[in-house]
Amino acid sequence: MLLTLSTTHQPATDLGYLLHKHPDRVQTFRQSFGNAVVYYPHVANDRCEACLLLDVDEVALVRGKGRSATKFLSDNQYVNDRPYVASSLMSVAIADVYRTALNGACKDRPELVETSLPLKARIDVLPMRGPEKFLNEVFEPLGYTVEAERKPLDPQFTEWGDSPYFSVTLTGTKTLVDLLKHLYVLIPVFDGRKHYFISDDELDKLLTKGEHWLAAHPAKETITRRYFNNKPSLYRQALARLVEEEQLDIDEAQPSRAEESLERKLSLNEQRLGTVLSALRSSGARSVVDLGCGEGKLLKELIEDRQFHRVVGVDVAVRSLEIASRRLKAHRLPLWMAEKLELLHGSLIYRDKRLENFDAAAVVEVIEHLDPPRLKAFERVLFEFARPKTVVLTTPNREYNVMWETLPEGRLRHPDHRFEWTRAEFQEWADGVAERFGYQVRFAPVGPVDEIVGSPTQMGVFTHDK
Repeated sequence: MLLTLSTTHQPATDLGYLLHKHPDRVQTFRQSFGNAVVYYPHVANDRCEACLLLDVDEVALVRGKGRSATKFLSDNQYVNDRPYVASSLMSVAIADVYRTALNGACKDRPELVETSLPLKARIDVLPMRGPEKFLNEVFEPLGYTVEAERKPLDPQFTEWGDSPYFSVTLTGTKTLVDLLKHLYVLIPVFDGRKHYFISDDELDKLLTKGEHWLAAHPAKETITRRYFNNKPSLYRQALARLVEEEQLDIDEAQPSRAEESLERKLSLNEQRLGTVLSALRSSGARSVVDLGCGEGKLLKELIEDRQFHRVVGVDVAVRSLEIASRRLKAHRLPLWMAEKLELLHGSLIYRDKRLENFDAAAVVEVIEHLDPPRLKAFERVLFEFARPKTVVLTTPNREYNVMWETLPEGRLRHPDHRFEWTRAEFQEWADGVAERFGYQVRFAPVGPVDEIVGSPTQMGVFTHDK
């Protein structure tokens, strides 16, 4: 069986960095069922192709121990399709041979991990235990274009009927880690059989590899049932967890839906996080506290950056911290990330010694949620007592609200906002804070800048040398 991954991203040789397999070498990895071989049939700047070939030892499979090994094979055990079709054997090989890529790590080029690339995956061949349309029902909702070519059993014996085997090509713009997770989970779903005993730890495997996409998949019930070989107890547990995750997504999105709908066209949230992260990097900070961390989007960027050795998220809402922990997969993070992350429950208007001794603090779209009388308390907590060397703070620019036709005149962007400042009001407040607490402050726009009303978000970067 053969899995071929290719890209036309330039330079296409970046695929070698992501897979952690050098294009100039053929590498063999011993598996319990045979060998997995990685080689590159085509390497160029405009296109790169990597193959994972499984050389399956049928005798080793037959001699395998346990109920699942026997069930995995046909009645004629020594004559079967296992060496030639993509199955749970391929998923195990992906998890072993491409382990680093599957875990979303790239030591030499870490920025590539989160980069969406034009990718193509060809599976030779995939056994279809079900209607052909199931291919489209599974892969198209994930954003892939699906091409399937039926492979004949034997052209000389048409009376045998249609072949259940297909060469399948998936094309899409994805991160490589997403593509590998999709393949890891879904390849065994088409085959309907696994070569090993399905134990309770399969539940964690599915939820880990299926996080962020399986809960919202329209075919999640069928996928889950087939993944567990129709084991009712595991299927019910997994489906319950997926429904819970889907509801979590809905609950999490509900409070900010109005604001996000305004900002969607601009991808303003991504621009905001990118600008804040750039300011934190430029400060030279190694320890950062994210005040009002919410669901942890900035925390995710910080823990993945090796510049930052200590990252703490603080929020007054326990629910937000729970969401952040789940989003960050805190209990499954690599050790080097897990050691520097901490989530704290706390208020921003009461002095807290846990907030002291940080190089930098991020306060992203937070102050507008505070009642104006409490701003003074917040100022002292952050700038007098915690006193980080750098504070990166963002807040909406009220003047920009006229640019959104769907926002009624005089309305704030979010129902929980207590105020929204103009550029002059923000600068007056920030200059006053800087003067009172011995900081300097500079201002920067975030998002597209209009000549009249400015940018949608305004940012102040406070620094002191003492």
